Amino acid sequence: MGTLITLHDGLSRTILFFTLICALWGFWRYLRGEGVRGDFWGALWILEGVILLQGLLGLAMVLMRLWPARGGVHFLYGIVLALALPLVYAYTRGRDGRREQLLYSIALAIMVGLTLRAITTGGG
Repeated sequence: MGTLITLHDGLSRTILFFTLICALWGFWRYLRGEGVRGDFWGALWILEGVILLQGLLGLAMVLMRLWPARGGVHFLYGIVLALALPLVYAYTRGRDGRREQLLYSIALAIMVGLTLRAITTGGG
């Protein structure tokens, strides 16, 4: 059980820092007049995968009756984080222009805040 908690806790910080890096990188790309390109798409795919892995670990913890400090809100943050990037993709219809770069960057900045809140409501 301790290993699962340690993994979940460590991944939360990984998500926080990786999301922050992607947000800053995205804003940098936007300011340079660039759109979403393959390297940025790859980073978004990796981030989404790590978020989904975090969710699976959280689900395993719930099945083992290891509840977060403020369960309902913590779960809500996790679900919103998992849906954020796919929703931006659906909203932009997969386009990759400069405007879309800004939208992803804004979403990532919001996700940084959501990740911080998820960490605090999880008791970590």
